[in-house]
Amino acid sequence: MQPKGYLSIVLHAHLPYVRHPEHEEFLEEDWFFEAMTETYIPLIHVFERLHDDGVPFQITMSISPTLASMMNDSLLTGRYLHHLDKLIELAGKEVERTRWMPEFHRLALMYHFRLTFARTTFADRYARNLIHAFRRFSELGHLELMTCGATHGFLPLMAGNERAMRAQVRVAVATHEQFFGAPPKGIWLPECGFDERVVTHLKDAGIKFFFVDTHGVLHASPRPRYGVFAPIICPDTGVACFGRDMESSKQVWSAQEGYPGDYWYRDFYRDVGFDLDFEYVKPYIHHLGIRKCTGIKYHRITGPGDHKEVYDPQVAREKAAAHAGNFMFNREKQIEHLYGLLGKEPIIIAPYDAELYGHWWYEGPEWLEFLCRKIAYDQQTVKLITPSAYLEKHPTHQISMPSVSSWGYKGYSEVWLNGTNDWIYRHLHRASDRMIELAGRHRGERDPLTRRALNQAARELLLAQSSDWAFIMNTGTMVQYAVKRTKSHIDRFNRLSDSIARNAIDPGYLRELEWKDNAFPQIDYAVYA
Repeated sequence: MQPKGYLSIVLHAHLPYVRHPEHEEFLEEDWFFEAMTETYIPLIHVFERLHDDGVPFQITMSISPTLASMMNDSLLTGRYLHHLDKLIELAGKEVERTRWMPEFHRLALMYHFRLTFARTTFADRYARNLIHAFRRFSELGHLELMTCGATHGFLPLMAGNERAMRAQVRVAVATHEQFFGAPPKGIWLPECGFDERVVTHLKDAGIKFFFVDTHGVLHASPRPRYGVFAPIICPDTGVACFGRDMESSKQVWSAQEGYPGDYWYRDFYRDVGFDLDFEYVKPYIHHLGIRKCTGIKYHRITGPGDHKEVYDPQVAREKAAAHAGNFMFNREKQIEHLYGLLGKEPIIIAPYDAELYGHWWYEGPEWLEFLCRKIAYDQQTVKLITPSAYLEKHPTHQISMPSVSSWGYKGYSEVWLNGTNDWIYRHLHRASDRMIELAGRHRGERDPLTRRALNQAARELLLAQSSDWAFIMNTGTMVQYAVKRTKSHIDRFNRLSDSIARNAIDPGYLRELEWKDNAFPQIDYAVYA
């Protein structure tokens, strides 16, 4: 039976490039390790179960170039395996410690099983590289993989230097094709940050579609007839723009109304790394004695206040199933209404940060699996689809230019340009200008050492442009690290560019930077020329 409309679940998977080979252990690398264990591997398990059971599903997922580079890095994946082995050891100790505490014991067994299963998936099934897993489900037709900005640079604040903007897009597309074997059709604009000057660069890079926040489409010119429930086509380019549906987003994101806040779901903040005796957890926290999350958490949200009841995974699983049913029911009614109102099959775009699923919302992957199963078998009104599949079914749409926008606080650029972080841009703009000047002066450079230095300078500039650093400065957490990363990359760029201009490149210093900052191994500085 023909559905009355479509739902596109879009997961944006991104982490900043955090890799410190100069240190034996580095606290911020845990961002990658936690996301691997709690989000990416659980999502792969969901995809495997759905595929093995023959459930038809289509999900769209962006994997940022920095995240893909980290997944492909032997140093980080080796450290992750060591991290996972330590967690399995801790979970084994917890099985023994809680032997006479039944409520906690069954949770300790659950964690030991899930961690061991995660290790098997990572090390054995996919040979320590999850890119193989995501590529597999893309080739099976279940995943539409997209790229992002090369280092998640916030593009509207690069609009004054379009070649810097172009480099973020071109390097992203080339990196995606290198890792996933095919060029991406879609792109997740970092932070959904849109400026109309980016569209030409998307077209030139072969991108067919992108996403903006709701107001980016609602304020488009001319005003779109179908709102966010159909794509619009950017003038003179043929590139399609999809807008986020606020209603479906609110049910998952909202702190007041969203599913993840249910009192029966696992509490994110109570962790044995902070709760248990220091000497007991010492081998599993930072080597300097800094307590940190281990991922082993025994309590549920319970309610406001500090009191927390013990987590019950079976009740939480039942809640996830009920919430998936509720989400599907709401989409059915929404699509029935839109179908009658618009006279055509609408598409509902429901985008989320991938790390919400599993890391912040422990039951999120189960919810997603229940939703895919229910949509496949429990109704006939709505069908899962990817943006490119929708464009194939419906190739003709209104021509309109989206407005400047982002999905950050207040909807524009304030998060990434305010009193906490505005100092970075004069350095980034100057470095961009200098990189373009060097690329033009050394067009077709034949000297291998100079080419290496130019390529490394391009890497340092891209890494400095990451929107994550400005975001962290704005939120007030880990500010010192974000400031240090920004200054370090700018300093490295300046030293390299000076040495290139003076024809006095230090091979030892260059080797050190290539060892530390090795993202985008195939980068070509000529992207700035």
